[in-house]
Amino acid sequence: MPATKPPSLEVLAKYPKMTPWFHPGLLARLLGRVIVSDMFGQYADRRLIVAALDTVDDNELVNRAQQFMSDTKNERDAEGAIWIDFVADLGDGFDSTYAIASLLARETLTVDGHLTRRGEVLIMGGDQVYPNASAKNYQERLRDPYGWAFPDPDPDTDRTKSPPVYAIPGNHDWYDGLVVFLALFARKEELHLGGWRSHQRRSYFALQVTEKWWIWAMDAQLYDDLDQPQREYFEAIAKAMPDDANIILCGPEPGWLYTATKEKSLGVIDYVGWRALNRSESMNIPLVLSGDTHHYSRYEGKDRDTGLMTQFITSGGGGAFLHPTHALAPTIDLQKIPWLRGRVTMLTLARDPNLKGEKAKEALYPTREKSLSLLARDFAFAAYNPGFALVLGVCYWLLGLVAVHLEPDGNYIVFSILLAGFWAYTRKQEGDSWKVFRLSFANAIVHGAAVIFLAKFFSGFNAAHVSSEHWPRFSFLLFGGEMVFVGGLIAGTLFGIYLYISSRCFNLNHNDAFSALRLDSHRHFLRMRIKGDEVTIYPIGLDRVPKRAEWRFNGKKTGSPAPIYVSDPPLKWHLIEGPIVVRVPPRDKNPHPKRKS
Repeated sequence: MPATKPPSLEVLAKYPKMTPWFHPGLLARLLGRVIVSDMFGQYADRRLIVAALDTVDDNELVNRAQQFMSDTKNERDAEGAIWIDFVADLGDGFDSTYAIASLLARETLTVDGHLTRRGEVLIMGGDQVYPNASAKNYQERLRDPYGWAFPDPDPDTDRTKSPPVYAIPGNHDWYDGLVVFLALFARKEELHLGGWRSHQRRSYFALQVTEKWWIWAMDAQLYDDLDQPQREYFEAIAKAMPDDANIILCGPEPGWLYTATKEKSLGVIDYVGWRALNRSESMNIPLVLSGDTHHYSRYEGKDRDTGLMTQFITSGGGGAFLHPTHALAPTIDLQKIPWLRGRVTMLTLARDPNLKGEKAKEALYPTREKSLSLLARDFAFAAYNPGFALVLGVCYWLLGLVAVHLEPDGNYIVFSILLAGFWAYTRKQEGDSWKVFRLSFANAIVHGAAVIFLAKFFSGFNAAHVSSEHWPRFSFLLFGGEMVFVGGLIAGTLFGIYLYISSRCFNLNHNDAFSALRLDSHRHFLRMRIKGDEVTIYPIGLDRVPKRAEWRFNGKKTGSPAPIYVSDPPLKWHLIEGPIVVRVPPRDKNPHPKRKS
C-alpha cells in the first residue's frame, strides 16, 4: 500500500507536531505500555515466532544477505563506489521527519562543495515512530512523510529499481510487541515506502554491500538481549564471509555512551561483533553506528591487535526531539565492559579531521555551547508543559491540605511523600546511587518548603479576607484553585530548574530535560561512500527545520525526484564535520590463533 494521497495544506496543518512527552494523558498511556511490555514482553518475543516461521536453511539466509550486492553492481558511481544512507530516530513531528526524508530522497546532494549521491540502500537504525508503535503513527509519522518526500515512481508493481530500505526496531517500535513493525518491514510482499522498497524478512539483517564490506544490524528487544535464532543467524553469515571482510556494525543503542547505567547495552553489540572476529581475526569492525540518542557524536578507539581506529558514531537525528551533548565525556573507559575482549579499551571523543590544532572542533552536534544554551529553556518548563504543571498543582493542593490540617506532623508527611516520589522517579531514570538520593532529597526540601509556605499563606489569607459563614465550601474551593494554579506555576518552574541543574551540574536527567522542550532543530543523517578498503562518511546536518506554515506545494515539480512539498525559505544543509575517511589497511589473514568466546 503506497502512502496516502497528499493532503491540502489545511489538512497538513493537522499532521503530528513534536510529541508532548510531559502531557498527562500521554504519560498515562506510555506508562501502561511500559508496564505491559515489562510484564509480558519477554514471554512473547516475536523474534522467535518470525524465525520459526522463516523455515529456510543457512544457504538461503546467506543468499538474501548477498542479494543486495548482486542487485546493485550496475548502480555504482563512475569510480566504482557504492553509497549507503543511515538515518535513525525518525517519525516524531512531521516537519523534522519530512525535512530529512526530502534530503535523503534527492538523487544528488552537494554539501559544502562535496557531491554526494542518494544511497543505493537506506538503513533505518531504530525508533521509526514516536511515541508508540501503532498503525496510525506509522502511517502519519513515517509512511506519509517518506512517501511524499520520494514519490513512488512505480506504485503498481514491486519489481522496480528503487533502492531498498532495511530497518531495525528501537524500544518505541517494541512497545506493541513489534506487531506493526514486522507487518510493515518483515513481510513477503515489499513495503512501498515512497520510492524505497523493503526486502528484509526478520527484525535483524546482514547485507553484503561490496566484495569486502558487510553491514550487520541487530535487534536487542527491550531487554538488551539476543534471541537464539539471531545468534545462529549471525554465526551462519560469518561462516560465509571472506576472512578479510570489513563489518559496519549497527546497534539499536549506543552502548558506549550508556556504560554507567546500562552495562548490557554495549555487551549485546560486543557479542555480535565477536561472532565475526571469533571466526576469523583477519576480519575488521572499523565502524559502529547507532541511533537512540538524538544527537551526533563520534568517538574513536584503537584496536590493540591491528592498530585500526574504530569509529563509534551516534546519529539519531532523523526527526525525534533533540538530545544534549554538553555532558558527553572526553573519554570512555571500556575496561569494565570490554569491547571485543579488550581489543579496544579506551574511546576518545574525536575532532573534525579537516581542521588542525585548536580549530579542530569536537565531533558533536549540537556543540556543547549550543546544548547548554538550549538547556536554559527549562526555566520556562511550565510554559512548555502547562498540563503537567497543573498536575503538579493538584499534588500541591492535596499535600497542602495535609500540611494545614495535620499540623505539625503534616510537614513531615509532606516531605516524606515528596522524597519518596522524587527518589523513585530519579532512580527509575538514572539508577540507584548516592548522588541520585542527595539530589532527590534536595528536590523534596525545595518543593516541600514551597507547598507548606503556599498552603499556610493561602489558608491564612482566605481566613482573614473571605467569610465562609454562609458559603462553607467556598474557602475550600478557593484554596484548591489557588494551590492548583499558582502552585502549579511555581511547581512547574521549580521542576524545570531542577532539570536544568541536574543536567548541567550532576550529569542526570538529560532525556527529560530535553524531551520537555520538544526541540526539532539539529536534524541529521549519515551518507557513506564505500570503495575498496575505504569508507568516506558525510554527516549531513540541518540546523533549522521549517515551520508548518513554511511548506509549499511543489507546483514546478523541482528536484529529482520531485517531492510533494518544498520549503520556503529553502532548506540549508551542511557538513557537521569531515568528511571522515575510514581506511582499513590490508594485513595477513589469521595473524593470530582463534580466541575462545
